[in-house]
Amino acid sequence: MARRAVDEEARFGRPSKRGSRPRSKQRPEHADAVTGLIVGVDRGRYRVVVDEGEADEREIVAMKAREIGRTRVVVGDLVDVVGDTSGAEGTLARIVRIQDRTSVLRRTADDTDPYERIVVANADQLVVVTALAQPEPRTGMIDRCVVAAYDAGMDVLLCLTKADLADPAPLRGLYEPLGVDVVVTRRDDATSVEEVRERLRGRTSVLVGHSGVGKSTLINALVPDARRATGVVNDVTGRGRHTSTSAVALRLPVAPGADEYDGWVIDTPGVRSFGLAHVEVEHVLAAFEDLDDVAAECPRGCTHLDDAPDCALDEWVEASPDDETRAVRTARLASFRRLLASRAAAD
Repeated sequence: MARRAVDEEARFGRPSKRGSRPRSKQRPEHADAVTGLIVGVDRGRYRVVVDEGEADEREIVAMKAREIGRTRVVVGDLVDVVGDTSGAEGTLARIVRIQDRTSVLRRTADDTDPYERIVVANADQLVVVTALAQPEPRTGMIDRCVVAAYDAGMDVLLCLTKADLADPAPLRGLYEPLGVDVVVTRRDDATSVEEVRERLRGRTSVLVGHSGVGKSTLINALVPDARRATGVVNDVTGRGRHTSTSAVALRLPVAPGADEYDGWVIDTPGVRSFGLAHVEVEHVLAAFEDLDDVAAECPRGCTHLDDAPDCALDEWVEASPDDETRAVRTARLASFRRLLASRAAAD
């Protein structure tokens, strides 16, 4: 039987000393609660935007009420808040409910970690930020993010940065034929940032990527008031230093310096890995649309691994019309099989 990853809240669950009988105490309905959006989390305090889009829109500070228990509140959550919601300095409201989430982006520390970590809630687009050089792009990381986004029901935008240092054509050629939207930015071209803005307008987008790929620099260009810290890449390891330490949601201006907004961007800390222990094995193949179509011709029960007999995916590579296509297909199949093997080993 396939092992299912455990949600991060479940690891802390403990049975009641009085057994499993439901509490008889009636909880308050909090009919006077107002709805707000979690835009930041810091040591048990939550920054919440209430009355979004209204004339009296404001940001308040809140804490979790006891009835929420150990359920984690994350950036992007819509919550119901009671108490002092004026936003005046020194006031503290209470979060009493978390509304149903439309999407949940999750990851695990690695492919054997049984506990899921919720990255953000209610985002509809995952922006995978990848540098073309310094540090070198890692297709494995991109593929993992695509799988996680597919599992969460989110769209994917691949943002290739530092195009002034390397040619984006190889990566574009690898992902655009699969239906992945790709946008390219250059440090010496401000118009390329505006192309990114157009793809983010009207949406809630979460940016994910390795440290040092230029994610915080891109955020600062899109949202000048963000003032996210930026770092440099280590010349020896080729890795960046973590500069963003927590996720934060930022309003997206319709243009640089504009007072009008259209959408949210969520910046997240740089990650070394993106574990997929929470993703069912069959969902991994579904995230590779080109391979999923081919695999329909595989024998029943085919594992699609290297030692699988008569796997249609191997025949697909062999049937490549030219060397360039063969190289692309070989790389895609190798990436898929690495993910599949690690997930199968975890189960």
